[in-house]
Amino acid sequence: MKITASPLIEVKSIRGKGRGVFARELIKAGTIFERVPLLVIPAKEVLECEHGGFLSQYVFEYGKGKVALALGFGSLYNHSYQPNARYDDAGQQVKEYKALRDIKPGEEITINYNGAEDVMDPVEFDVLD
Repeated sequence: MKITASPLIEVKSIRGKGRGVFARELIKAGTIFERVPLLVIPAKEVLECEHGGFLSQYVFEYGKGKVALALGFGSLYNHSYQPNARYDDAGQQVKEYKALRDIKPGEEITINYNGAEDVMDPVEFDVLD
C-alpha cells in the first residue's frame, strides 16, 4: 500500500492542549483523510522504561505486549468523547483516519482514544471538551 502525506490537514498549537490536527479545507463525512505507517515497539520499552514516559502519551496499544507509534500526524490527534473522526487498522502496520461527519476548514480533528466513537471509558487525563 502506497502512503502519501495528506494536503487536507495541518498541525497547529492549541493553548492549554499542546498540538492538534486541523482541517485545511472541508473534509466530507466518510473521507479517509490520512493513512499512516506504524512503528511497532515492545510495550515494556515504552511503558516500563525510565525515559519512555513521554513517548507513552503518543502510542496506541497494538496487540499483546506491543504498542505502536503512528507516524505522519497519527499520534497528534487529540481525544474527544464527541469526535469528528475515527481511526481503524488498514493493513499491516497501517492506520487510517476517516471523517465521521463533515469537518469544516480550520476545525480541530479529534478521535476517541478508546478506539470507537461510542466508547466512553475513562482515559488517563482530564478531558477538556
